[in-house]
Amino acid sequence: MAGPEPYLADPQDLAVLLELPPTDVRLLAALRAATRRFRGQVRHPVSLVTGDTVFLDGTGTQLLRLPAAPVVKVHTVLVDDEPVTGVRVRRQAGLLLHPGGCWPEWSEITVTYDHGLDPVPGEVAEAVVDQARAIYRTDPAIQQITTGTESVSFAATAAVGITEQWRAAVEAHRLNRGDDA
Repeated sequence: MAGPEPYLADPQDLAVLLELPPTDVRLLAALRAATRRFRGQVRHPVSLVTGDTVFLDGTGTQLLRLPAAPVVKVHTVLVDDEPVTGVRVRRQAGLLLHPGGCWPEWSEITVTYDHGLDPVPGEVAEAVVDQARAIYRTDPAIQQITTGTESVSFAATAAVGITEQWRAAVEAHRLNRGDDA
């Protein structure tokens, strides 16, 4: 399986804003952290993943929800190691419709498929760069320095908030929205 790209944004875009080389270790760590946060909040990799194999439980219904979307291509679908053909796909939603009725409830469904977006949408990349910039500039380890009779405090926080841009991008690309009601 070819996994997702390590970052949802180009390190060069963040490097320009921070006036650093795109190979700076802290810059890349911040970009990786922002990418992980975004992927965690949307519950899928976003960027293109090829040949991904997932193991799912039968639902006893006609529909089977894949863990990532959009679906680019379904390579194989197996029910208890037996191939199933004629499966219909709702690509944007990441749903599979069983051709003969329902996905047997006490069965293991194995799906090998490609999913994600290539290229990563601009609004996602921009939100990730913005979050990475905030992460880079946050140093939660230093809060106060005292030398002799002088004391200097820094307003540092361990958490980085989110912007409206981040919220909108997460909402637009998040899967399985029904479980947070």
